[in-house]
Formats: sequence, structure tokens, C-alpha cells
Amino acid sequence: MYGDTSVIRGLARSLRDQAADIRAEADLLVGQADHTHWTGLAADAMRSRARERAAALRRTAGLHEDAAQALDHHADEVDRIKDLIAAIERRVRQLVDGARDRLAGLAHHVTDGLRQVFPDPVDHLLDHFVAPQHGSRDWLDVELPGLAR
Repeated sequence: MYGDTSVIRGLARSLRDQAADIRAEADLLVGQADHTHWTGLAADAMRSRARERAAALRRTAGLHEDAAQALDHHADEVDRIKDLIAAIERRVRQLVDGARDRLAGLAHHVTDGLRQVFPDPVDHLLDHFVAPQHGSRDWLDVELPGLAR
């Protein structure tokens, strides 16, 4: 529902691989320019320009690394939110199941001796709780008695 974090992390790896390729191209460019047997003012200008372009390529590689890091951070956050949603959902289901078990027990014992037994209003609330869809972000907004976060 919120993205496949393995795909997101795969994109991050691809960006890191591209960054490595770009750095290798920058190194190759500078190496070829430095090892050219050409001499003179124009040759020096070409070598200077090659180093400038290599520096720009390295900056681009750095931006690829930054983007990969941002994707990894995003994937971590998606996983954290999905885990939180699952934990809330499990806890609510436990609360609801417990309330329904208690209510079912009361249905078998309408009276206890001389006094009448009434259901707990919280159990009644939990019994009538309408759950969001499995895995939905709406679980983050659920507020029920007994649901501590």
C-alpha cells in the first residue's frame, strides 16, 4: 500500500552504482587528458577543462549518493510506519477479541446470584468498533480505551 521498500532500496542501489560509474568516468577523463602527449597552451587549457568537467561529474555523483541516501531513509520510514500500523492493528484486535469474549461470557450468565450483571460500556464500545482496512494509515488515528501508544 505504501510502497515496496525492497524496490525503493533497489533504486537507491542503482543510484549508488550510477554514482560509482560517473566517478569512474571522471577519473578516466582526467587520466586520458593528463596522459595526452599534446603540449602547449591549448593542451594545458584542455587539461584544465577536463579537470573542471571531472569535478562537475564528481558533484553529480555526490548528488546521486545524496538521492540514494534519501531513498534509503524514506524506505526506513515506510517500514517504521508499516510496523507501527501493524502493531496498533494487533493491539486493537486483541482488545476487541477480549471484549467480545467477556460479552459472550455475560450472555451465558444473565444474572449472578441476586444482582444483575451488566456489560462493561468499554466492552460494548469495543464490540461495535469498525476497524479500518488491514494495513491502512487510518489505524494511526484509532483511539480506543486501553490502546496505549
